[in-house]
This record gives sequence, structure tokens and C-alpha cells, in this order.
Amino acid sequence: MDSIVSETPDTPRRRRWPRIAISLGSIAVLVGAFYFLQQAKTADASEEQKNNKEAEVKTPVPVETVAVATGPVSAYLAATANLVAETEVKVLAEWEGRLSRVLVEEGQAVAKGQIIAELVVGDGQINLEKSKVRLQNAEALYDRTARLHREGLVSPQDLDRASMERAISAQEVKEAEWRLAKTSIRAPFGGLVTARTIQPGQDIRIGQELMTVASFEPLVARIYLPERDVLALRVGQSARIVSKADEKIEFGGVIDQIAPIVDIATGTVKVTVKAGPRPEAVRPGAFVEVRIVQETRSAALLVPREAIVRELQKTFVFVAKDGIAEKRAVVLGLEEGGKVEASSGLVAGERVITAGQGGLKEGAPIKLIDPAGAEAS
Repeated sequence: MDSIVSETPDTPRRRRWPRIAISLGSIAVLVGAFYFLQQAKTADASEEQKNNKEAEVKTPVPVETVAVATGPVSAYLAATANLVAETEVKVLAEWEGRLSRVLVEEGQAVAKGQIIAELVVGDGQINLEKSKVRLQNAEALYDRTARLHREGLVSPQDLDRASMERAISAQEVKEAEWRLAKTSIRAPFGGLVTARTIQPGQDIRIGQELMTVASFEPLVARIYLPERDVLALRVGQSARIVSKADEKIEFGGVIDQIAPIVDIATGTVKVTVKAGPRPEAVRPGAFVEVRIVQETRSAALLVPREAIVRELQKTFVFVAKDGIAEKRAVVLGLEEGGKVEASSGLVAGERVITAGQGGLKEGAPIKLIDPAGAEAS
């Protein structure tokens, strides 16, 4: 009898193991190849970034430069104020009545004594004529009494009484003339009408403000300085006045007055600076800065303010030298406008970088360009 070999349930599994092993091996090979490719890409990217950084470092930075100059620089006491009229008066009514007409407008120039407004005369002229008639009668009475007194026909007392009547009548005429004159309102001095607060037909009271007249030649700036700063000042000392609307507008001035007292509330002293001839663009009331020279150095090394780089408590400039940015520590001195004195660290003629120095490092390559943006030869 032939023997029969039976297959157990494990037989198919044993046959599948070689195939599974082959599949796993293939996957491992694929994973290894993928990992190798990724590593190669990462290495290439790192190398590219390194090359880019090296290229960036080596690429010259475009900069603008200015030569270190030698010139004067001054230290100032500076304060702001408005340029105002030295003389300004509010014109007040000296008599009452109805305003008949106004003869000037705001901004109009007037001369000293010019009639700028008039009140209705009313009975002022009539009172003046009456006073004159009474004066004529009093003078005639006095003449007659004096003649009779010489003839011995009247007493000395009668002559005195007639003389007194004549004097009183003369005074009444003057009073009537004064009242009539007050109906014409006149400019107290030559200047400009800066304000007008009345209209024709308006009833005016004694003491009422009518107009403001100011003389703008010269203009003055009244500044207030700490007491310690005023000690070295003197009347007649020169000053510079700079427009705050446009700092290019600058003109001269002179200290005209120094207050004799210190303001107890603020601890300051009022200093009045009289403005010299000024540009037409500077109007009365303009906001200005007054600069009074404290100290002047005639041969200082000067660099533009924009060349200064500040790091914490230190100051630096970058000097362009043989195509390289050289970082140089400097000690600053006086400052005037856009110029700063370099007390140490620089030599006249060296070129300091004024634009493009924001991201510079010591030793960075640079190329010079002119302000218009073209590369310098």
C-alpha cells in the first residue's frame, strides 16, 4: 500500500517566508537609496548657502563719503521765542460818543498823529463857539474895568473879578477844544494796525479799546534762560536767529536788554534780543530759535552728523580706506547745525562714510558712489 503524505497547515506559510524576506530587502534598499539622496541634497544646499554667504561677504557695499574738514564751530545758548513788535499799544477812546467813521483797516500802515477814526461831533462844536463868545465878553469886560480902574472909578476888587472871569472863560475855550479834538482818534506812533475792534455807528465809551497799533522795526525775541547761563552774557553781544519754519533762513541779532531780576517761579532771566535786518519771508510773530554764542573753535575737525554711529555709550565713524570700511572710535566735541567736532580719532582729509554704514562691519569691502547713485571712478 502506497504511503500517503499529508500536508499540514504550516506548509504554505513556510513557502511564503522567502517571498516576504525578498520584499523586505527591497524596501530596505529603497529606503537606503532615498536617505542617501536626501543627505546629498542637504549637503548641496548647505554648500550653496555657504557659497552665497561668502559671495555676500565679498560683495562690496555701496557707500557715500565726505572728507573730514577743518573749520570753525561754536557752542550756543539756544532758546525759542516769537518775533514780536518792540512797541505795541492798544488805542483807547478818550471821549464818548457814536463812531462816525473808521479810516484804516487791519494791516494798514499809519503815521504818528494820523486820524484813524472819528466820533460824531455832536454839540462839541457848538460848545466851543459858546465858550469863545463868553471869552470875548470876558475880555471886553476886563478891558473896560481896567480903564475905569486907571481913572479911579472902580475898586481893585472889581478889576480882580474881571480878570478872573477872563481867565475862566479862556480855560473853558481850551476845554471845549480838547473835547472836540478827542472826537478824532489818532495813531500814537508810526506803525501798522494789527487789530480793529470797532465799526461805524457803534457807541463808544471812555476807555474802550478801539485798535492795536504796533511798530515792527525792529522786531524782538524775548527768551528766558537759566540764571547760570546769563552770568556771562552782556548787552550788545551778537546772536543768531533761525526760523523754525525753515532752518535755512538765518539772520543776525543783538542782546538789547537783560532783566535785572530772576523770576522766582522759574529761576530764569528774561533776555531781549533785537533782530537785525531780516528776509521778507520772516513775518512778525514768526517762531524762531535764538542762538547766543558761548564758545568758538576756529580750527576744529568737522564731520557730518549723519556719519556718527552710536553704540551704547560709545561713538564711532567708518572711514573709507583702500576699499575697506575701517571702524574708528571718536570723541565728539562741539556741535553746530549738521557739523560735529571730532576731538580725537580722525585726521583732516580722511573720508568718513555718511550713507550705507548701517550694516557695515569692520573690514567690510566697500565701493564709493556719488550722491546721485553713480559709482565713483
